Amino acid sequence: MLAFIFPGQGAQRAGMGKELSENFAVAREVFEEANDALGFDVAKMCFEGPEEDLKLTANTQPAILTMSIAALRVLQQETGLAADYVAGHSLGEYSALVASGALDFADAVRVVRQRGTFMQQAVPVGEGAMAAVLGIESDKLEAICVEAAQGEVVSTANYNSPGQIVIAGNTAAVERAIDLAKQNGAKKAMSLPVSAPFHCALMQPAGEQLKTVLDLVDVSELAIPVVTNVEASANTDSGRVKELLVSQVSAPVCWDSSVRYMIDHGVERFIEIGPGKVLCGLSRRIERRMPVANIENIASLKAL
Repeated sequence: MLAFIFPGQGAQRAGMGKELSENFAVAREVFEEANDALGFDVAKMCFEGPEEDLKLTANTQPAILTMSIAALRVLQQETGLAADYVAGHSLGEYSALVASGALDFADAVRVVRQRGTFMQQAVPVGEGAMAAVLGIESDKLEAICVEAAQGEVVSTANYNSPGQIVIAGNTAAVERAIDLAKQNGAKKAMSLPVSAPFHCALMQPAGEQLKTVLDLVDVSELAIPVVTNVEASANTDSGRVKELLVSQVSAPVCWDSSVRYMIDHGVERFIEIGPGKVLCGLSRRIERRMPVANIENIASLKAL
């Protein structure tokens, strides 16, 4: 069995998708559709940058989604491969939902543009932070977050792989958690260069705003099960898609458990579709022997 997995924020880079767009009409059509849906040149931003614009959350999210779906269309056209499961890391879940047929691409790209704006506006710049903590058990880190909160917010945000967990919350609380994690045996604990504290309770206002946007979007039947970040299990119920996407904004990304779920249900190979190889690396840490590949340009397509 085969799973398609889609990257989230942080995978972006100037130049992504340019080669696919220049060589495959199906990829070019995806970029054109995104341009039309948003009313600005997403393609130019992906192909040329500048990096500063690409790093803005409201730009990053539609850019990565567009690049990922362009790569998916090329993969489908050139190989005929079909997935038994799809999943995506945070933002990548929207790519997975497009791949499953649940969301129309133009709708999805408009939603994530607003999602990025809502997430950025939820917490004033400088008041929120995220940190990666390596080499500590999840239950120990969860207890550290409780101790470090001191009336503020800090909690686990991404369970990425064994020994790699990201925390998020108020800046001072995150800094206290970093110090406590180091004192309690973490191999490494370091702040991340992000613009907002994603996937924690501080994002609840963004989730509420996102709900009003999603209420206007149609969800179709899922042709492929989507393994969701919130539950780390397969969803095939179109009626639950919106509530899960709203919850996802402030809930932890259970990526480690999501990959294990797919393996336990027969997945024997993962293909990461979109910019970079972050999820390939995480998948190998979760299951060292699992065959993984990525598709982001012609070289990776030929290798696949």
